[in-house]
Amino acid sequence: MELRIISPKFTVSPQITVDDVRTISAQGYRSIICNRPDGEGADQPSFKEIAAAAEAAGIEARYVPVQSGMVKDQDVAAFGEALEDVQRPVLAYCRTGTRSATLWSFHEAKKRPMSEILMATKAAGYDMNGVARRIANGGKTPTDTGDAHFQVVIVGAGAGGMSVAASLKSRQPDLDIAVIDPADIHYYQPGWTMVGGGIFDAQTTAKTMGSLIPKGVHWIKAAVAAFEPQNNAVVLDGCRVVKYDRLVVCPGLKLDWGKVEGLEETLGRNGVTSNYRYDLAPYTWQLVQEMKEGKALFTQPPMPIKCAGAPQKAMYLSGDAWFRSGALKDIDIQFMNAGGVLFGVKDYVPTLERYIEKYGATLNFFHNLVSIDGPAKRAVFEVIKPDCNPDTVEVEFDMIHVCPPQTAPDFVRVSPLADAAGWVDVDQSTLRHKTYDNIWSLGDVMNAPNAKTAAAARKQAPTVAGNIVADIAGRSAVAQYDGYGSCPLTVERGKIVLAEFGYGGALKPSFPRFLIDGTKPSRMAWFLKESLLPPIYWKAMLRGKEWMARPEKLNVAPE
Repeated sequence: MELRIISPKFTVSPQITVDDVRTISAQGYRSIICNRPDGEGADQPSFKEIAAAAEAAGIEARYVPVQSGMVKDQDVAAFGEALEDVQRPVLAYCRTGTRSATLWSFHEAKKRPMSEILMATKAAGYDMNGVARRIANGGKTPTDTGDAHFQVVIVGAGAGGMSVAASLKSRQPDLDIAVIDPADIHYYQPGWTMVGGGIFDAQTTAKTMGSLIPKGVHWIKAAVAAFEPQNNAVVLDGCRVVKYDRLVVCPGLKLDWGKVEGLEETLGRNGVTSNYRYDLAPYTWQLVQEMKEGKALFTQPPMPIKCAGAPQKAMYLSGDAWFRSGALKDIDIQFMNAGGVLFGVKDYVPTLERYIEKYGATLNFFHNLVSIDGPAKRAVFEVIKPDCNPDTVEVEFDMIHVCPPQTAPDFVRVSPLADAAGWVDVDQSTLRHKTYDNIWSLGDVMNAPNAKTAAAARKQAPTVAGNIVADIAGRSAVAQYDGYGSCPLTVERGKIVLAEFGYGGALKPSFPRFLIDGTKPSRMAWFLKESLLPPIYWKAMLRGKEWMARPEKLNVAPE
């Protein structure tokens, strides 16, 4: 007997025997539902035998037979009625358990998000992606075959999606392109660090999505529920289906606030803040201004995260503000890093360490935030050092800036496009999917071993666009991505350490060293991507070009 738990109240199993029933009862199950018709196999016990054994064991048994490969709408209804009638937890079985898992998926479709259903069944060993369209349709059999068709469909209208759409249009203006994204607002997220540092207002980082969609590109304002790569289809919430010739996947990543116990309940109050959210970045600056003494924690979760320098930029800008106000001597700054190094590219570390010394910050490596009690102002960290047993430490705080754990979006993680870790599985040079040759990916959601930064997406977009246009023309890939990423580490107001690197940590400077040495702090504040006026950023992105602006075109904070 092989029990596969899908939820606390529902488990499925391949065919059980009469002898298994007593064990099932002993494990706490109150009911059994049989989804396998009698006589399907020569070695199969009849439902009558199972029901008799269940009665003897003091549990209930129901018979809801379903023909293999033919789960009809009336079967789902009958299964739902049985579930409502019997006591839980329930064990359902068929020959392999697949029919039972499928019935549960359809039954739950009106109550749970599809991503949750797909994850629960996948964890139990059942892949429901083949029936995703029906799950999106509330468990009922859909009658449509496709509501729209485009030559190129782009999932996600962030920096990556906008850039690749514009780049495609500039290369082949007659392409029929659609961008799928449910958001009304497009945010320039790197700017939130500067909002938290008091350099400009949050409103300057936001633009309406409709005003930024490149001319001639269709905007489908909807959320993606699932991918059907075998059918060249994207399933939207509500079971609408969009067909494509070629697909680009770039929805960004998911901030997993719920992974830290107690965090969601206290965000935005009790001294708990984060520059990773538009509405919280101003609270960071408020806390920095108000703090005159005490302990300030700055956290960084395990990789991968977007812009690995952002958590420490929050620390540097806060330290600089306290240095300027004279409060720094009375503030204990602690950097709680789940990793083992200050920055992943060693060439930039010595200069950053000098700023750690300037601000009197303490570096705590291998410290991962696992829970937080806002009212009590206590945070708990799991400490996992090499060759040591895991331990936990409790740290009090007056202010804490949290960088949340991050994962691929749920609808990507459970899809056929994902690798074992949940990221879109691409060739790291061409950014083409390793299995489906009409799919590409860029930005934070794909699994190439590069830094997840907006600067990386800026380089990836022309690579993807060029290779798609070449593919349409029947040619091989014409562009290669070298892993470029950039992180302007703002170490104080008006000063940066410009980290530029590629695969393996190789330095990739974009300026001659006589103009700017990226490993040293520079007062070339005009270069800061964070200080760009958003219109400059957006217009350049929409042109699909690599941008650079002159000093007089930028809004630079006074030093």
